[in-house]
Amino acid sequence: MSPPVSDRPRVLVIAEAANPEWVSVPLVGWSLARALRDVAQVHLVTQVRNRDAIVRAGWTEGTQFTAIDSEAFAAPMWKLAERLRMGEGKGWTMVQAINALSYPWFEHLVWRRFGAQIRAGAYDIVHRVTPLSPTVSSSLAGKCARAGVPFVLGPLNGGVPWPPGFAAERRREREWLSHLRGAYKLLPGRDATLRHASAILAGSLHTAGEVPARHAARVVYLPENGIDPARFSRRAQPATGPLRACFVGRLVPYKGADMLIEAAGPLLAQGRMTLDIIGDGPIMPALRAQAESHGAGVTFHGWLDHRQVQDVMADCHLLAFPSIREFGGGVVLEAMALGVAPLIVDYAGPGELVVPGTGYKVPCGTRQEIVDAFRAELTGLAANPDAIAPVARAARDRVQSHFLWSCKAQQVAQVYDWVRDRAPKPQFF
Repeated sequence: MSPPVSDRPRVLVIAEAANPEWVSVPLVGWSLARALRDVAQVHLVTQVRNRDAIVRAGWTEGTQFTAIDSEAFAAPMWKLAERLRMGEGKGWTMVQAINALSYPWFEHLVWRRFGAQIRAGAYDIVHRVTPLSPTVSSSLAGKCARAGVPFVLGPLNGGVPWPPGFAAERRREREWLSHLRGAYKLLPGRDATLRHASAILAGSLHTAGEVPARHAARVVYLPENGIDPARFSRRAQPATGPLRACFVGRLVPYKGADMLIEAAGPLLAQGRMTLDIIGDGPIMPALRAQAESHGAGVTFHGWLDHRQVQDVMADCHLLAFPSIREFGGGVVLEAMALGVAPLIVDYAGPGELVVPGTGYKVPCGTRQEIVDAFRAELTGLAANPDAIAPVARAARDRVQSHFLWSCKAQQVAQVYDWVRDRAPKPQFF
């Protein structure tokens, strides 16, 4: 049950990226900000590019949210990042590096607009939700500390190292800057941000481990992704017959769709398995050629609306997702929410989301080791698909108890109570 409005803390939620019509980080920013309205008196501060979508979602500008226009600096920096990343969807580390340079102007404008109110005690908490990247410092942390207002940072996530043996994939992703990513720890703003934050929400164990020990007491592990039950409302009901698996994601090298097709090849050729691939990207032509070599059994859907995505997924036994570098793994939670058991590589985000009994994990090894391990798992499950049903139910139950956005809001509310000295430090996982 939500607390009465009068008992809810007044929270200024800073989410530069918060958009109900986009995906990835903007959708996380929007979803958490919206859910927090059930536990706090929220005023959202976001970038002007999100204004129209938020208005279409029914929010009133000025009373429920404020759109900050930082485009004079942000727009040319975004164009520079797009030019330097050397390909659509590539060079993610370069994009984050440019964002780390442009974002401080946004916070400068936020303080210009809200600084006097924060100093005057108009807000009990300031919570920066996005950017999620731990490389982006915050000048607001120190300013809030000097004003005596708790500053909550996160959830932060990112920077998972490329696993050994995938140098070729890293080059194809134009991730040459990832070799230098650790340099962000030397930036002067980073330690000041962590020092002044009342709570540091870590979206992954890797990110939590990168926080210096002197700040570890203020770290709370809280994966950033959540599920909106209105968006993923179906229950999986796979038909009897061959094992049916799906892959959902961008068709880029590190997502591993080629490894999946290779692993499933014998089962596809024998008619013991079908595979639905949802998504698009630069390696689509190569994947089509690879699939044709195994005969029938693979359907390429391209990009689909989320309602269509869940329709395809709900007809499957498995989400087969051999990605080797996922920070959050939102698609894994989406499958689990539908009652589709995940089969993933035990590394980074997906490896943390899938606990024993809620899915299937293979070790992160070389490319061939992952292919062999996926083939062994798929072969065993194809021989006994009925064994998947209880795992799928446990996966769905875990999402319902821990990963709905309403659950996330309640978890963050406990953090708010902690930083206001009203409750002990929470632990959720």
